[in-house]
Amino acid sequence: CVVNLVDTLSAFPARSEIIVFENGSKDGSRETLNDLIDEYPDMVQGIFSAENLGTTRSRNRAIESSSGRYLLILDSDATITKAALTTLQNIVEREPFVGIAVPQLRYPDGKFQLSASDFPTVTDKIARFLSLREMERAAKVPDTLTEVDCAISACWLIPKRVFDIVGGLDENIFYSPEDLDYCVRVWAAGFRILYVPEAVVIHDAQELSRSDKLSRFTVRHMFGLLYYFRKHRYMLSRSRLIARIRQTS
Repeated sequence: CVVNLVDTLSAFPARSEIIVFENGSKDGSRETLNDLIDEYPDMVQGIFSAENLGTTRSRNRAIESSSGRYLLILDSDATITKAALTTLQNIVEREPFVGIAVPQLRYPDGKFQLSASDFPTVTDKIARFLSLREMERAAKVPDTLTEVDCAISACWLIPKRVFDIVGGLDENIFYSPEDLDYCVRVWAAGFRILYVPEAVVIHDAQELSRSDKLSRFTVRHMFGLLYYFRKHRYMLSRSRLIARIRQTS
């Protein structure tokens, strides 16, 4: 991921920075990151944690230390080309009130990944948990720029000013669904979320919360979802959530 980003960002005339938050790994990732910092000292920065702080605290710390005009939020299992990033940047600069521009995600084998949707209900989340692959096979691949309620945060392009207005990710959520919560807040702040199918990004999703139904990832995700639904005061119907967003945006 980091080497890909170095190649991609080096193709742009403007200076870029890559900030990697190393979240207490014990598998050699820290040593690998140090090697990358030594190899690309002008671009790669590392923030090292002694323990796993989860998704929200780690990303907030990295974003707070950044100095760019745009924030590219990228999972470590995703890679992005110059063409895709240029397309996302052009959309952010061209379209009014864009809070987040999100690409079309595909698996390494080229299959479509269902990464954007309406704000989910409990029923939607259960269906996705049990039947994601079947849903993806049956999905119609979008072919035009479109507004979406929310999108997973494997790859987001956000103007830094939007982050300054909306604020950081909710640190009461450890692992997920911090992206759903942030999308609600982006819409409530008066910004739009645009799905850009022309920009294609490869996301080698491990789906850890689905591979083992009783794993710690699943448990943390369940607690995160309960917090999300309680915070935004809906579960079975999204209509009241949408009404509240329209009132505040």
